[in-house]
Amino acid sequence: MTFGETIRKQRESKHLLLRQAAAFLEVDTAFVSKLERGERNASREQVIKLAEFLDTPAEPLITIWLADKISETINNSKEGEEALKLVLKNYKKK
Repeated sequence: MTFGETIRKQRESKHLLLRQAAAFLEVDTAFVSKLERGERNASREQVIKLAEFLDTPAEPLITIWLADKISETINNSKEGEEALKLVLKNYKKK
């Protein structure tokens, strides 16, 4: 599940409106709609603020958000997959 799908599902399950989320984030409703559809990217600060708005822990949302960013960057390419393996290998050494 993507970041956008996750926040939409959580927002809707709490019966919160797009305009409420937009007001809380101090952005327009179109921006939140595009976030939920995966057409725009949130900043880390916006992810944390969304977690507060949704009354949910920030860490899982940040993890999904980072996963989306990584996936977008490597773009399902063979080189991207190899780069991800290298990052994980180097990360485990630290």
